[in-house]
Amino acid sequence: MATVDFFTPIVDDASAWGAIAAANALSDVYAMGGKPILALNIVGWPRGTLPFELLGEVTRGASEVMRRAGCLVLGGHSVDDAEPKFGFAVIGEVHPDRMFTLAGARPGDRLVLTKPLGTGILATALKRDWIGEADIEPAVRSMTTLNAGAAWAAREHGIRAATDVTGFGLLGHLGNMMTASGVGARIGVDRLPVFAGVLDLAVRGSVPGGTTRNLENAGHARFDEDISKAERILVADAQTSGGLLLAVPSERAPALLAALRAEATPAAAEIGEVTAEAGVLRVMRNGEG
Repeated sequence: MATVDFFTPIVDDASAWGAIAAANALSDVYAMGGKPILALNIVGWPRGTLPFELLGEVTRGASEVMRRAGCLVLGGHSVDDAEPKFGFAVIGEVHPDRMFTLAGARPGDRLVLTKPLGTGILATALKRDWIGEADIEPAVRSMTTLNAGAAWAAREHGIRAATDVTGFGLLGHLGNMMTASGVGARIGVDRLPVFAGVLDLAVRGSVPGGTTRNLENAGHARFDEDISKAERILVADAQTSGGLLLAVPSERAPALLAALRAEATPAAAEIGEVTAEAGVLRVMRNGEG
C-alpha cells in the first residue's frame, strides 16, 4: 500500500509540526490495517525567508515519530516554495485478507472513534491569536499519537470497516463508509469526544475554510432540530491526524473499547451505529433510535 500527505504549518512549534505531519502521513496505513515500512520526505521551503535550521527542527520532530512507528525514512525531495510545506509519502504492508476497507459495515454495527474532534477549529483559533500554545497542547498530543494501537485493537477484535477521520471531517469520512458499504448511520453529538473549548470557539467563528466546505457538501446528513450550529460545525470539522472510525459488530464493541483504553488511545468512544437507511446519516442528540 502507498499513501502521501503534506500540509502547511498548523502550529507554531516547528518540531511539533513535523511530528504531526509524520503521524498524519502514517495514518492511512493504519486505517487500512497495515504496518508502515518506509517513507520519503516531501518538503516545500522558502529558502530566502526561513533558515534551514528551522527545517532541521521540523525533520527532527518527524523523525522521532517515524522511529516510534518503526518506519525507515529513506530520503525524499525538496523544492523552493513561497510557503512552507512538509509531509511524507509512505509505503506499508498488510496481508490482503486482513486489510481494513470502507465496505464491510452492516446495520447494527457500532461506530467507535479513537481521537477527539476539533483540531481544525483549534488550529484556526491559534492562527488568529484567539488561543495560545498551551490551549492547543492536548490536541498536539493527540495529533502526534500514532493510530498504531487503535489499528492493533481493531484487528484483534474483528472490526468490519475502518477509515481515519481527516480533511473531510467526521461527516465526510463516515459518508464514504456508508456509500462503500451501502448502509446508513446515526450518531449522537452528546457521545462525541471533543477537545475542551472547541464548541465555544466555533460559536465565536473559528471555522476553517475546509470545515465550511465539508458542511456545505454534507447533503447526506439529516440534523435534528436541537443540534446547534456549533455542533454542526464540529461534526464537519476538517481534522489533521485524526483518529480511526471503526464499525464493529455490537457484541464485540465492549471488548474493542476495552482494548482501545488499554492501548491508551486519545479517545475510545462509541458514537452511534450503522443503520439500514442507505445513504442517510442522522445527527441526533444521543444517537439512539
